[in-house]
Amino acid sequence: MGPQENASLPVRSMQVARVLAAAGVAGQVRELAESTRTAAEAALALGCDVGAIANSLVFISDDEPVLVLASGQHKVNTNALADRWGRGKLRRATPEQVRQATGQAIGGVAPVGHPRALPTVVDAALADYARVWAAAGTPRTVFPTTADELVRLTGGLLLPVGP
Repeated sequence: MGPQENASLPVRSMQVARVLAAAGVAGQVRELAESTRTAAEAALALGCDVGAIANSLVFISDDEPVLVLASGQHKVNTNALADRWGRGKLRRATPEQVRQATGQAIGGVAPVGHPRALPTVVDAALADYARVWAAAGTPRTVFPTTADELVRLTGGLLLPVGP
């Protein structure tokens, strides 16, 4: 991404763009006029299926924050996922815990750019799409990627997160 493109992005999104560029990700961070805070809003703004939206959800498990990149088409089944992942019970992080773990606000949490890497699961349902969209640090910024690239970027596991 050239410096001219970067200059207009919010600071948190520029941090994400730098991490993506350093990892060799081709997809560019873009800022949208519409909110992408929810999967439905993001899908509408991007003109894609809601299932192609990778929601970055922070949970607390075994007393540490973990990241679940869930397809916008379904809710996370926390009990089933904890069993598949071999972790203790998953409970949603509070907004304060999300900001502490990621440096980003709910509705704009990116898969990367956090103070330290979080244990991560990438929803296997995202692999059904040739291109998925993930938040880039703010509720109006996103970047295109793939399920495989998200696994590579986060060092995560590809697991079903739904029922």
